[in-house]
This record gives sequence, C-alpha cells and structure tokens, in this order.
Amino acid sequence: MRKRLRWVAAAGIVLALAGCSANDSGGSSESAAMPMSADTKQAAPNQGSPNKESSDSAGKAGSGKDPAPVGQPGITDRKLVRTASLELTAPNVADVISQVRVITQGAAGYTGQESTQEKRATVNVVVPSERLDGVLDQLAKLGKQVRREITATDVTEQMVDIESRLATQRASVERVRALLAKATSISEIASVESELTSREAELESLQKRRESLAGSVAMSTISLQVKAEAVVAEEESRSGFFGGLTNGWDAFLTFGGGLLTVLGAMAPFVLVFGVPAAALVWWLRKRRRPAEPAMATASDLPSAPPLD
Repeated sequence: MRKRLRWVAAAGIVLALAGCSANDSGGSSESAAMPMSADTKQAAPNQGSPNKESSDSAGKAGSGKDPAPVGQPGITDRKLVRTASLELTAPNVADVISQVRVITQGAAGYTGQESTQEKRATVNVVVPSERLDGVLDQLAKLGKQVRREITATDVTEQMVDIESRLATQRASVERVRALLAKATSISEIASVESELTSREAELESLQKRRESLAGSVAMSTISLQVKAEAVVAEEESRSGFFGGLTNGWDAFLTFGGGLLTVLGAMAPFVLVFGVPAAALVWWLRKRRRPAEPAMATASDLPSAPPLD
C-alpha cells in the first residue's frame, strides 16, 4: 500500500514538473512571437512605401516621352550629313569669289572645285558642319540671294552598323591570329595566313568606310553659284515671244556657222582627192562602154520575087 502511494506521488510530481516546463516553453514562445509580430507590422508599412515610390516613378516615367530603345542613339546623337546650295547675283563676280575664300578660311574650311569666268562662277565651299548656318549667312550678304537650299541625310544607322561590324571583325582577326600562333605545319600556317590576310583587308575596308562617313558628318559642302547682274538682266530680256525669237535666230546662226565650218574643213580634201577621183571614174566608164549594134531598116532588106 505504501509502495503504491509512493508511485502515485512520484507520478504526480513528474506530471507537475512536465506542466511547469510546458507553461514556461509556451510563455517564451509567446514572448518571442510578440516582438516578431510587432516588427512585422512595422516592416509592412516600410515595405509598402518603396513599392508606392516605384509605382509613382513608373507612372511619372510613363507620362513623359518614351525613352530611346537600348542600343540606338537619341535625337541629340543623330549623325547627319548636311549639304547646301546658294545662288547669288553681284556686280563683280571676281570680288565675290575673293571674299568667299576669306570667309571660308575664317571658318576653318577650304574651297574645292572652282570655275570662274568674267560674268559667272561656281565654287564648292567645305566648312565644319556646326558652322554651316553661320557661313551661309555671311555668304548671302556678298550679293543678292536668289536661291538657298539645305539638305540633311541621316546616316546614324549606317554608323551603328559599321561600328558593330568593326567590333565583330576585330574579334575575328584576333581569333585567326591566335590560330596562327598555334599552327605547326607549313600547310596550316599558309592556310591561316591566307584567311588572316582576307579578314584584315575587310577590317581595313570597314575602317575606311567609317572614316569617310565620319568626315562627311563632320564637314559640310556648300555649292555656291555667282552671276553678274548684267547676265541676269540679259536672261530676263530673253523671256517671252521676242526672247524665244531671238534665241531661235541665235540657234540658226550657230547651226549655220557650224555647217560652214564643216564644209570649209572638207573643201581641201574634196579638191585634192575628189576631182581626180571623179575624172578617173568618168574615163573608166567611157572606155568600157560597149558599141551599139546597127539597127536594120525596112528599106535595106531585099525585096521578095514576084509570084507567077
């Protein structure tokens, strides 16, 4: 009986200790869970604010203009080839051409093809692209402006394509050079060297194309034409019916003068070779002419005998 009571008391003590340990573990878990829930509640608003800011920034970005696609230049990075043509009238053509050279040199440019006459002249002026408009304004003040045109060609895509091909070709040349360093036999070296030469030639061609295109972008060409005022007045007087009549008469005189020039140039040859040749032909035809047979007449025929 006492032994049973001892076992019951021992079991009660064990259960009591187990309950206390369970309560302690539960309290510690709750105390650990509470700070975490509070931190979570505090972190939730903080996490929500960046999302709001990102959505706001995305909304602002969407409200404006769409950005340029990746890999493509923007508007300010476009590559343009600009050319211009200008036509002027002035009292003295030679003075205008002299002033054109001075203006061109002052703009760090140069003059190209030039044709100057007494009453008209044409010249190509090459200046930096950023100074094109200013140079045109200065040239227009040298006389009376008749015509002014500016053209711009966008070569951005060509520049991007050439740069991409250049990068690819450089990498290809480097790979072939690495293969050449590893080649051992003569046949392998000859084959790799041939391929390397071909790829290096293509690389140089691409580099020259890029330099040419970059030069066209950096420098602009102005085709300048200058006429004397007297020539312009004469051209205006030749308009209309009487002007057409005058032009037609001038054309007739020009044609007649050209025809007479041709005949004059042919006359010595006709006299030296034509006359003897004509006499020779006439003599040969006369010598080879056959004799005409005599035609018999009715009176020359013998009469028939009378019938008995």
